[in-house]
Amino acid sequence: MKRREFITLVGGIAAWPLAARAQQAERMRRIGVLMPLAANDPEGQARVAVFVKGLHGLGWTVGRNVRIDIRWSAGDADEIRKYAAELTALTPDVILANGASAIGPLLQATRTVPIVFAVVSDPVGAGFVDSLARPGGNATGFTLFEYGISGKWLELLKQIAPRVTRVAVLRDAATSSGTGQFGAIQSVAPPFGVEVSPINVRDASEIERAVTAFARSTTGGLIVTASALSAVHRDLIVTLAARHRLPAVYFARHFATAGGLISYGPDFVDQFRQAAAYVDRILKGAKPADLPVQAPTKYETVLNLKTAKALGLEVPTSVLLRADEVIE
Repeated sequence: MKRREFITLVGGIAAWPLAARAQQAERMRRIGVLMPLAANDPEGQARVAVFVKGLHGLGWTVGRNVRIDIRWSAGDADEIRKYAAELTALTPDVILANGASAIGPLLQATRTVPIVFAVVSDPVGAGFVDSLARPGGNATGFTLFEYGISGKWLELLKQIAPRVTRVAVLRDAATSSGTGQFGAIQSVAPPFGVEVSPINVRDASEIERAVTAFARSTTGGLIVTASALSAVHRDLIVTLAARHRLPAVYFARHFATAGGLISYGPDFVDQFRQAAAYVDRILKGAKPADLPVQAPTKYETVLNLKTAKALGLEVPTSVLLRADEVIE
């Protein structure tokens, strides 16, 4: 989505038009949105735009009967905590949280304001909800995947680059999902004959230093697990993989479209369309505790054939056939 289109669609968020202020017949509802990405990130813009469009289709128009307050943290943990407190203090009717790095601080800030989360791995294990069927608290939403999918990333890496014997796993060690995904990959590594090692994604300099050091030895590959920090630093990660000629598997489509080799995971943007429906139900009286956490029903494989050729990889027919999208 182009920046101009995004601004046009969401332009009424910060302040409602003068004409709309005259329409006082409907009660103005308030929605907070906490995003761990940067405000100018096209992926973040697409997620918010789909959410706003989904609300519009359900009868909610920014400036007429709903106001949306968005905070972007660009992966800064201190900013996320600050914005979580800030949004909670606005006493919104509901808050939309993008990822575990957002929902955690929000639940520390409030146990009463309804929260709908999207793209969160293992919300039960992280303590965000009591169970998927009965969340039990003030939060519900949409989960990404079971940790077992992490093993499929390693399987895919070995299919597309069979000579790989060493794999660096980029993960956010500060979240339970970061350690969970790494553990799942580590548990299935022996049958594939690979040695796995973690690389933490705290900041750009650490990522560059660790990937560069890892790449000094041959037969290496990368797996980038799901986290807000991986998404924030995706251009750097994709660039490093290309520079050091490391075949890499990513958790989301926007890495492959940015030049990454191959991705396997659910449709992230679609979760925000679904989140609009849950926010609508809460605004109409439903409670998060009564809305089950939903899991994706479809996973997509996106292959960047241009990157494969640059790495000198001959993509097996089995991988080509399973790809939902091939970038030439």
